[in-house]
Amino acid sequence: MTEVSKVAADAGLLDELTAIASRAAAAIVAIAASALEQRSKPDHSPVTIADEASQDVIFEGLAHLLPGVPVVSEEATAAVVPASLGRQFILVDPLDGTRELLAGRDEFTVNIALVSDGQPIVGVVAAPARGIVWRGMLGVGAERFVLAPGSEPKAARERAPIHTRARPEHALVALVSRSHLDPATEAYIERLKPSERISCGSSLKFCQLAEGAADIYPRLTPTSEWDIAAGHAVLACAGGAVTMPDGGALVYGRPGFLIPAFIAWGNRTAAIAR
Repeated sequence: MTEVSKVAADAGLLDELTAIASRAAAAIVAIAASALEQRSKPDHSPVTIADEASQDVIFEGLAHLLPGVPVVSEEATAAVVPASLGRQFILVDPLDGTRELLAGRDEFTVNIALVSDGQPIVGVVAAPARGIVWRGMLGVGAERFVLAPGSEPKAARERAPIHTRARPEHALVALVSRSHLDPATEAYIERLKPSERISCGSSLKFCQLAEGAADIYPRLTPTSEWDIAAGHAVLACAGGAVTMPDGGALVYGRPGFLIPAFIAWGNRTAAIAR
């Protein structure tokens, strides 16, 4: 058993990762809006000092918690790609939803996921502006609670397990990306004929599926693994699934850490039966 496997076998890993995400959330909210000068990365996506402050906190925490385990992070990977991932590695998006942060919305998150054999087995999603954390661990389940940024998990309030809902025959609720809705995804959603569609930023969409507030979230354009791994883990632990559009398994650790398209399902049976 590897060192990560030993730690992952203990549900205490969730608290350790949650504490790191909470400290990263505090680093984000500590930065005044007036200091959030936008810069553009090579792919033209925005980045701010809040992204970088969050990443610094996460890297420091992971170095102490899981020394030697490869970490793949959005802001660092553009400059340095780990030479070898092995069977287990960590995917980090220190600030998912930078556009939402810059627009003054509360739809941004801190995402940390542990991947083993190509699948996310632990995920923590913290929403700094909302003071809410969603998290899940394979074999343990998923939960949602209120936690002020910077607080330890033992200070959490309103803690409750979360579960996806059975897919309704009518009144299907579809989630769409606020910033990345494309014609192919639009056409797919139109064919579903949902009774409601909700636009939202960041990995919060996975969390809404996980807690039974929606039924499906398709994205038929490329995205990066660090954008969805933590949300994938939370959703899977709550009873949902994330697949390729053809129903095939979504495997992490791809070249360039790029996922061409995916569909997130609130109901695992619906994903299997498609």
